[in-house]
Amino acid sequence: MNGDVYLYDTTLRDGTQGEDVSLSVEDKLKITQLLDDLGVAYVEGGWPGSNPKDAEYFERVKSLPLRSTKVTAFGMTCRVGAAPDDDLSIQALVKSGVKVVTIVGKSSLFHVKDVLRTTPEENLRLIHDTVKYLKGLGLEVVYDAEHFFDGYKLSADYALETLKSAALAGADSLVLCDTNGGTMPWEVGPVTEKVCATFCERVIGIHTHNDSEMAVANTMAAVRAGARQVQGTINGYGERCGNANLCTVAPCLELKMGVKCLPEGGLASLTELARAVAETANIAPAKNAAYVGHSAFAHKGGMHAAAMRRHPDSYQHVNPKVVGNRSRILVSDLSGRGNVLSKAEEFAMNVDAEVASRVAAEIKDLENTGYCFEGAEASVAMLLQRSRSDYEAPFELLNLRAVVDDRQGDEFGAEASVKVRVLDAVMHTVAEGNGPVDALDKALRKALVPVFPELEKFRLSDYKVRILDGNKGPAATTRVLVDFAHGSKIWTTVGASHNIIEASCRALTDAFEYALQEVAHARQVLSAAG
Repeated sequence: MNGDVYLYDTTLRDGTQGEDVSLSVEDKLKITQLLDDLGVAYVEGGWPGSNPKDAEYFERVKSLPLRSTKVTAFGMTCRVGAAPDDDLSIQALVKSGVKVVTIVGKSSLFHVKDVLRTTPEENLRLIHDTVKYLKGLGLEVVYDAEHFFDGYKLSADYALETLKSAALAGADSLVLCDTNGGTMPWEVGPVTEKVCATFCERVIGIHTHNDSEMAVANTMAAVRAGARQVQGTINGYGERCGNANLCTVAPCLELKMGVKCLPEGGLASLTELARAVAETANIAPAKNAAYVGHSAFAHKGGMHAAAMRRHPDSYQHVNPKVVGNRSRILVSDLSGRGNVLSKAEEFAMNVDAEVASRVAAEIKDLENTGYCFEGAEASVAMLLQRSRSDYEAPFELLNLRAVVDDRQGDEFGAEASVKVRVLDAVMHTVAEGNGPVDALDKALRKALVPVFPELEKFRLSDYKVRILDGNKGPAATTRVLVDFAHGSKIWTTVGASHNIIEASCRALTDAFEYALQEVAHARQVLSAAG
């Protein structure tokens, strides 16, 4: 298919209508800059007449050094019985200072009569007069035909008349909206094709919602039928089930259909952008998101990992680097020798096939007792290290004791004592903490830091507990995941036991031992450089 497609992002307006999505003015400005850096053609900043936050955004966005993005203000047609120049919401659009405005109007007779509560003729006037007024001010006007596909099913003639009113008034783009998200791709394609043929002098756009999990498919169907403006949001944020996810649409257009929608090389920053927007919105990124998800190119099955070692295309539909992502081999009870060999290569360890098979078997046995290694790669690294015949552990935990007591009547505390062999010495240390794990962490540090002072820079950043078989009550198996951090790097270890202290201790000792491997590696790098 020939011809470019223009991406129109509405994360800052339609996306914020999603549950749990709330963006400050600073957030919106940051995301605007990110979208401009990506090369998105249009960014819909919000509705300037609806709230003070959006009014402030449009004032401050003028100072952003945008290179490729046109900031758009959103509004609706003027009120029934009123003229655009007397409508405060229309005037708010004009005062926002943007050069592009998007106007939403009714396309369905049902909405005209039962929601807007006016006549079909008056609705056509509202569309025509609003667009004409804004065009007369020299603005680019995008017309969003709300509920277009539902309206087309109800009365195709009237739905097309609403587009005609906008076109005759000078609208630059006519956008077909699947507002309720219930239309199917085989319906979107033919209708869009007819609209494109009827209004061939206009840019036809598509705006879809995901209530039937068809937003991306409907978008692709519309583009195949001739649509040239694609509306959507980053990560698919939006009301109810969300909008078309531009992080899926963009690579599908470029990699599957050969349609350009971003500047050259833009796709390579897509994963970073998706995660940055999620971080800004304070929403955990969806791991299984297509193209940009953490799991999008993760391979867990042993047969898959073995095939991936022979050829990366064997279980990947695109090269993850194209969208800024990466392949990952997971290690679990489903793993085979290939998973372990691939993981060893990631850790820059030289492991032969026999050792890999032995470690894979050990992982299967441990997972049968409650361990889970796919999210605890540092523990996998330690299994591989300990499998080497020449490996010498930097320390050995000989004994531990943890006590919890009621210190002051209303506050519980904990004390941990550990006996640790560190190189050739045996250290016996005691520490207090808010809880047994905090106390154990501090006691281990007391024993290790005098010999390995670099450990002062490593910190326990997260601690997660999961009860695996709660029906067994106090005898249930507990899985503990520990996150350690050093600067921006974070790694995870795992422990499992019927005793939560023992499970925590296993995860902690793995974390400290892995940290010391990192220290040793850093020393080797410095020595080689010096």
